[in-house]
Amino acid sequence: MGNRAFVSVTNDLYTDNRVHKICLFLMEQGYKVTLIGRIKSDSSTLNNRSYTTKRFKLLWEKGPKFYAAYNLRLFFYLLFHRADLLVANDLDTLTANFLAAKFKFKTKLVYDSHEYFTQVPELIHRPKTQKIWERLERFIFPRLEAVYTVNQSIARIYAEKYGKDVQVVRNISPSWNAENIPSRKELGLPENQFLVILQGAGINVDRGAEEAVEAMKLLTDVTLIIVGSGDMIDTLKEMVATYELQNKVLFFGKRPYAEMMAFTSHADLGLTLDKPTSDNYRFSLPNKVFDYIQAETPIIGTNLVEVAQVITTHQVGTVIDELTPEALARAIRYYQEHPDLLLTQKANCRVAAGSENWEKEQDVLKKIYPRIEH
Repeated sequence: MGNRAFVSVTNDLYTDNRVHKICLFLMEQGYKVTLIGRIKSDSSTLNNRSYTTKRFKLLWEKGPKFYAAYNLRLFFYLLFHRADLLVANDLDTLTANFLAAKFKFKTKLVYDSHEYFTQVPELIHRPKTQKIWERLERFIFPRLEAVYTVNQSIARIYAEKYGKDVQVVRNISPSWNAENIPSRKELGLPENQFLVILQGAGINVDRGAEEAVEAMKLLTDVTLIIVGSGDMIDTLKEMVATYELQNKVLFFGKRPYAEMMAFTSHADLGLTLDKPTSDNYRFSLPNKVFDYIQAETPIIGTNLVEVAQVITTHQVGTVIDELTPEALARAIRYYQEHPDLLLTQKANCRVAAGSENWEKEQDVLKKIYPRIEH
């Protein structure tokens, strides 16, 4: 029957590219993979995957009742399915996986921490809820055998906090083939405008989207395209209506990865504007940084430790020290006025893409998930 791996997340599986890449990698290593998530009222139909998917339908879609219901459902699902490997993605799936593993002889549990979970903005403003998650983490984390996370800064925090060896597997994009992509016209993009993109599945609070929209008031011949989803989208659309920026800010919603990358490749600049309002953001390294590099789209980024390191090491963009509409508009205008800099940094992206890719990053995964010989 082969070695069975169950990978679990709390999202609806549609746009989680990190988890999709892990599932494909596990298949290459000889596992029969099932990816478990949930289905929401507005979830899209999943495209065909080469591994099995399972989405729980729950009575609640957010809040404590959702997390409790999801973990309970996940625990019983895992308990009654034979498994050789359990992969818990983030703290909100860890409880069910940890408890299920206790009932399974010789089942390996691996924890993939996508962020500094207890310091996400949604929790730091809700201290009582934050304490519950911290208590869970404090109980389970020291008892884990295999843990990896998305960058060195977060790995260092966990190592100091729990005395554990935490490995790093960054959320890097796969090498991208830019052939046969639709034209600007086919994608509904203006053909004679300087294009700036903000993309990704987490266009949420404190990620600079409001400043990006406001910067458009200060620029001429520039269009901002927003390709993705998140908590701030409705607010951004209201801002666009208020400022009458309908022709300067375009929304394209969340798109499959290949389509999103087509939009990204047509952009002159890519934005990654997280604010250091929480430790989770302060030490974050969004995967959009690597999407931009693969698409040869120079980056304007805020001065976060991991982001700034990638941008400056490879000379693929500009780091701004303050995030205001004025500072962002100045940085964009500078590129408009210096097309030679844009060309140089596009070339630097091309070079960086040769080393900053998922294929190279998988070397770490091969040690965590050794190949199964049948």
